[in-house]
Amino acid sequence: MANSAELTVDGKSFSFPTLEGSEHEKAFDISSLRDQTGYVTLDRGYKNTGATQSGITFLDGEEGILRYRGYSIEDLASKATFLEVSYLLIYGELPTAEQYETFVNSIRRHTLVNEDMRKIFDGFPVNAHPMCVLASLVSAMSAFYPDSHEGNGNTDQHIIRLLAKLPTIATWSYKRSLGHPTNYPKNNLDYIPNFLNMMFALPVEEYKVDPVVAEALNVLLILHADHEQNCSTSTVRLVGSSQANIYSSISAGIQALWGPLHGGANQEVIEMLEDIKADGGDVGKYIDMAKNAKTTGFRLFGFGHRVYKNFDPRAKIIKKAADDVLNKLGVNDPVLEIAKGLEEAALNDPYFVQRKLYPNVDFYSGIIYRALGIPTNMFTVMFAIGRLPGWIAQWKEMREQKEPIGRPRQIYTGATLREFVPLENR
Repeated sequence: MANSAELTVDGKSFSFPTLEGSEHEKAFDISSLRDQTGYVTLDRGYKNTGATQSGITFLDGEEGILRYRGYSIEDLASKATFLEVSYLLIYGELPTAEQYETFVNSIRRHTLVNEDMRKIFDGFPVNAHPMCVLASLVSAMSAFYPDSHEGNGNTDQHIIRLLAKLPTIATWSYKRSLGHPTNYPKNNLDYIPNFLNMMFALPVEEYKVDPVVAEALNVLLILHADHEQNCSTSTVRLVGSSQANIYSSISAGIQALWGPLHGGANQEVIEMLEDIKADGGDVGKYIDMAKNAKTTGFRLFGFGHRVYKNFDPRAKIIKKAADDVLNKLGVNDPVLEIAKGLEEAALNDPYFVQRKLYPNVDFYSGIIYRALGIPTNMFTVMFAIGRLPGWIAQWKEMREQKEPIGRPRQIYTGATLREFVPLENR
């Protein structure tokens, strides 16, 4: 390909270099555009803007490809543990057996949360949203580990603390919402069984982790671990570019994920299913409404994807996990029966097939969480646990690349210069 691109503005020509990524993604480097031409680009939502060069995640929406550090999501979801994938994302390579053992043991030694953080947690209203609590307590970790905003801080130690403590903190809100005592972590359990024990164990009876449930959650967290430069990931990098510490940057990512247009999609799926149930559960009626969306205004949540144009590779993987969980638990839930009806219609109805409106990962993750008894306001918390290693990897890469501080420009559309009028004359 040519090594430069020509732009003509007001009769003058300007030359800008072109770039090509390792997977043949092409870009114009317009870093000097404003200096050369006096112009900036207008790209609402940054859909055509490459804000960084990254070696972490490759996503091809047209071909339905997702890879972490070069490994296909299909291989990782079927062969790896979530902590293996976390190590891969953060450090760039799959761990050796020795590295993995050290990594896992380090996380086990840091699952306890400082008891003084419980005092902060107790200050929240009982009905506080779990994402608000999670973001606040992660931000508060900066106060408990002040070396995190010093140049000589131990970054690896902070990474371990986040991976170890986020699941512990996440379970606090859930247990309190039920009026149950919180559970301390058990370091003899693996990462996901430990989380499930903190979520669902009661002091009055023994709790055994179902391996089918643990495996489904392992797969789901791997599928959520990173997804290129989305809203929350871009937020982590943008905040971190000011040299904000890792806890502040991750807290900002949690807040971005909280937005219903980003991390709340699987919650919207369950709420939609609840609405259909409340209206009598007629799946055919709502399929017809979706086909006539311009008239009815009804939209099916959990179908299609703004990035994946043919299919979401994660959905194919998580569908099996959802089927396994439903079969093993024998859940009898009208809402999940409605979900099965919508799934069947979308996979077979020519209207949906031709438009590639397939069930996506949010559809199936919502079904799994519902089957496990996790309330909808905890769905984005589960998402955050899965996305954490990706955020950490992106923050770490941004620091290592010494990425310049984020400073987007704008096209000003406000009032031009106006004369100030004293108060008594207005």
